[in-house]
Amino acid sequence: MPRRLVALAVTALALAAGATAFAQELAPDALARKSIDEVLAVIRADKELQNGNPKKLHALVEEKILPHFDFTRMTRLAVGRNWAQASDAQKEALTREFQTLLVRTYSTSISQYRNQTIDVKPAKIASGDKDTVVKTVVNQPGGQPIPIDYAMERTDKGWKVYDVMVDGVSLVTTYRGSFNEQVQKGGVDGLVKTLADRNRTAEAPKAPVKVDLKK
Repeated sequence: MPRRLVALAVTALALAAGATAFAQELAPDALARKSIDEVLAVIRADKELQNGNPKKLHALVEEKILPHFDFTRMTRLAVGRNWAQASDAQKEALTREFQTLLVRTYSTSISQYRNQTIDVKPAKIASGDKDTVVKTVVNQPGGQPIPIDYAMERTDKGWKVYDVMVDGVSLVTTYRGSFNEQVQKGGVDGLVKTLADRNRTAEAPKAPVKVDLKK
């Protein structure tokens, strides 16, 4: 698994862990710092998570990540202009399959965690702001630091992550190119089928090539 994807998954997990309290209790950077410390401690202490126990990995992702990511917005951004031509049923299917793809990727990546540390930069946010970016840097033993930024929006259900930028490369923008190619070949239904087929394979899905830089 590319180290950038490992870092992305670990950081996303940590950042999402306490997102419900984000708007009510802590500033973005303070919340991220607190959540990262707590979640990394859990991973370090649980050998089954590190060894890839599927049930534990999926349970951890479903509990700590799913409730705090806006997968509908992420999918809409990733599908891009093709989203407008999709029916409600197709949009629902696209969101479900894209969520499954990302969750499986995160689950596999978590098992690859070893001794990374994460620094959270002070967030720039004013009272009343509804959109912000939380900047972090993942430090890996023997490797180059990896900057990872989280685009977040304040919603009526709290702050939600809707994009992740790894070393300046947007996750949803990267997927958009690949998704557009699939739509051009087989329409929206073709993209749904491609995602569904990938999610049914035994091997966990990999992020697009642009995300896997400097392996």
